[in-house]
Amino acid sequence: MANIVLIHGAWMSPASWAPWVARYEALGHSVLAPSWPHDERPVAELRASPRTELVGVGVAEIVAHYIQIVSDLTARLTAEGKEPPILIGHSFGGLFVQMLLDRGLGRAGVAIDPAPPRGVLPTLDAVRAGFPVVSTWGGAKKIHTLSFADFQWGWVHTLPEPEQRAAYDRFCVPTPGKVYFDALAAPFNAAMKIGFENPRAPLLLIAGTADRTVPAAMVRATYKLQKRSPSRTELREFEGRTHWICAQPGWEEVADAALAWALAA
Repeated sequence: MANIVLIHGAWMSPASWAPWVARYEALGHSVLAPSWPHDERPVAELRASPRTELVGVGVAEIVAHYIQIVSDLTARLTAEGKEPPILIGHSFGGLFVQMLLDRGLGRAGVAIDPAPPRGVLPTLDAVRAGFPVVSTWGGAKKIHTLSFADFQWGWVHTLPEPEQRAAYDRFCVPTPGKVYFDALAAPFNAAMKIGFENPRAPLLLIAGTADRTVPAAMVRATYKLQKRSPSRTELREFEGRTHWICAQPGWEEVADAALAWALAA
């Protein structure tokens, strides 16, 4: 049985992975879904009173946080004669998975609708998705709340409105603006660099063809960069899936495909 680490993206918490955790654990796998720094509380608490320390959390801080978690887990598994964990991430979490693989961690990685690494330009839809944060004066030093209207447009536009509202109320949490400004400054930000030519563990990139926040064209561009590596790299697209791909109806197909690929890689 495998060990799996699930990494969430902006506006979410580990609660968004609960169905995946249950599905994988039912198969006998061990699953960790760690939060970003200072986000290790229930959704209701995160919404009501986000910690002020969240202001200082950017890409470098989050990646260092997960490096420590995955390194500690890997050391324990190695001592037990077991393989390193499989890393699966969504959105910014998918970017972080690629950065962790580049640092020699993980036995395989799956990046679902991943935020663009350095070298991939955003499409107009992606710019629209991030605009509420990056257009805010002093936004890099603020904690932001995603509006329901922006969640509707960027994540769940194919769902009936009652389901959109239920998803928003259940899962959306504040997020640090610093993450978005780090991504905006990616060409000048060493923290965002990935050595695409480097050997690494196998990587599967997953795109949703109806995604507006990270359109499939951006995932394809990331795939072209990652193909420079001598290591196994593949791309899979899921028709009609939005940025809510990990929770919208049919999420089980995505979860099963991600795990099956990683186990066979």
